[in-house]
Amino acid sequence: MDTMFIVMLIVIILALAFDFINGFHDTANAIATSVSTRALKPRTAILMAAVMNFAGALVFTGVAKTIGGKVANPAELSNGLEILIATLIAAIIWNLVTWWFGIPSSSSHALIGALAGAVYIGAGHDKVNWSGFSTIIEGLILSPLIAFALGFVVMTILKWIFAKRSPHTVNKGFRTMQIVTAALQSFTHGTNDAQKAMGIITFALVTAKYQSTMDVPLWVKIAAATAMALGTSIGGWKIIKTMGTKIFKIEPINGFAADISSATVLFGATWLSLPASTTHAITSAILGVGSAKRFSAVKWSVAGTIVVSWVITIPISAILAGLIVKLFV
Repeated sequence: MDTMFIVMLIVIILALAFDFINGFHDTANAIATSVSTRALKPRTAILMAAVMNFAGALVFTGVAKTIGGKVANPAELSNGLEILIATLIAAIIWNLVTWWFGIPSSSSHALIGALAGAVYIGAGHDKVNWSGFSTIIEGLILSPLIAFALGFVVMTILKWIFAKRSPHTVNKGFRTMQIVTAALQSFTHGTNDAQKAMGIITFALVTAKYQSTMDVPLWVKIAAATAMALGTSIGGWKIIKTMGTKIFKIEPINGFAADISSATVLFGATWLSLPASTTHAITSAILGVGSAKRFSAVKWSVAGTIVVSWVITIPISAILAGLIVKLFV
């Protein structure tokens, strides 16, 4: 069997493994608020999230092309497959570490940081497309800020509209509406996050000269969508607990505001073909909603721990990928 084909197969398996882990690592993003407010039973929420993630993953490909082409040009990398193997191993390791400790870290940051680090060490400084990398980083930084602001504004408006209504009646209504927003959140997660694995596999196909463009083949879409849906079906209970209970006590109206805010940000990023962190979007939206509800209600020490994990993810993933790629070159 051709050596190139075997290495290519390893990349595909690792990319789908990353997508699978991304599924259960980021399940909390879609369903934490609806589970914590008991709008949905956990198993029902996970099943719905899996189905909507699958559907969302099949719709768009712009983010995949951005992931696959903006950090580096795969056609210029003679050892591109080895670089991708190091990238995926590093991203998977960081995802598993943060999942184990229940930290809602960003799979997107892990993958982008690892890819940049692996290209830098494995191919050289000049092979990294620094302008494209900067564009991606800007999007990853802006999306949580926008989600925080949007969550704050949406919650403030809802407080004003329902100020004179019975809290029990309001929450009963929003508990039902949360089912819709949880489904929407899951769908937008699929439209953005599953494309990252698609982009890596397509990057590998171009590197190995199996195709010449960054157009995502149908089989890659289906494989990535399936892997993410299967991962989602397992559920990430530790992160669900952090997202749903440890930042502040979420009520149905808060969960609705957070979900609609983060889903809006994610869909906007997908529409612009920019990778966004689902984790950052929903966590920031929850923080914004909590601040609007009552600033002191937010457990800022927990929020601080989460923010630290965001800041260190890219450099740690880059260093880890750089060390791993050294084994191959």
